[in-house]
Parts: sequence; C-alpha cells; structure tokens
Amino acid sequence: MNGENTTGAVDPAELLHRILKLQNRLIAPFSVHLEKRFEVTVNEFRVIMLVGRLATTASHELAQITAVSPMSISRAVTALEKQGRLETHVDPGNRRRKILRLSPAGETLYREMLPTTEKVADYLFQSLGPAEVTAFGKTISALIDSLEAEDEEGRSKFLEATRPD
Repeated sequence: MNGENTTGAVDPAELLHRILKLQNRLIAPFSVHLEKRFEVTVNEFRVIMLVGRLATTASHELAQITAVSPMSISRAVTALEKQGRLETHVDPGNRRRKILRLSPAGETLYREMLPTTEKVADYLFQSLGPAEVTAFGKTISALIDSLEAEDEEGRSKFLEATRPD
C-alpha cells in the first residue's frame, strides 16, 4: 500500500499508519545494534544523543524537543546519572533548573553511538535529492508546529481536536 486510493488521492489515515511504521523502522537499528551492546534504553539513547549534540540542556527542554513525557525523560536522566554517563548541575541563573551535560563516560558513549545514528540518517535519505530532503524537513516542521499549537488558554489544539466524542 502506498497511501493512495484508486483515484490517486492520499488517504490521510493510511499515511498516518505509514508514518508510525516509519518511526518503528527507524528505531530498529537502535534495538538491534546499540541497546544490548551499550546497556541503554531508547530514552537513555535519546538523552545521550541530544545532550551530546547540544552540549548542555535541561530535562524539560529534552522533553519538549523529543515530545517524550517529562517523567520518561526524568527516569532516563536519573538512570544515566547513576550509570555515571550524565552529570547535572544547578543553573546559577535559575536554581530550580538543572543543567545536564555528558560525563567523560557519557562523551565516550556518545562518540561510540554517533556513527550508527549517522548511518541511519544517511540510509534514510539516500534515495532523496537535496531539494526533497529540504522539502521533507519543511513538511516535518509544519506538522510538528501544527501538533504543538496551543489555544488562547494554553491547551493543545491537537488534543482538543482529537478528543473522542
């Protein structure tokens, strides 16, 4: 199935299922090649890779960037701290904010997992030209913006619009 019906129109529900399939396929190299080898969960992997890219950040920022629940990010951060892969420091400008950065062991892990991440990205986009990758990036950004939009009262427009009758 390619997401089109007999008239060539795209079926949005089918397209949604294909996006979900894409997400599942993209996580497979992590499960097969990295999870057991480095003893990390998928959320710990996400935290390591993002903190490695950003150098410093905070848990709530990671939750926002990844759209993973704050509780799941918090669990991953706690586990990575216990493993000695992540360090937290109180932000001197905001004592309620904890700054996250990779420890030396976390830096090593990041450098060991980065090539697999890059291989996944390279493989994913190898059949697209630069203009298609750019267009795909813009499409993804527009979809994320739509999903993250809020009404005047700060409620998720997406969750409100998809509330069951």
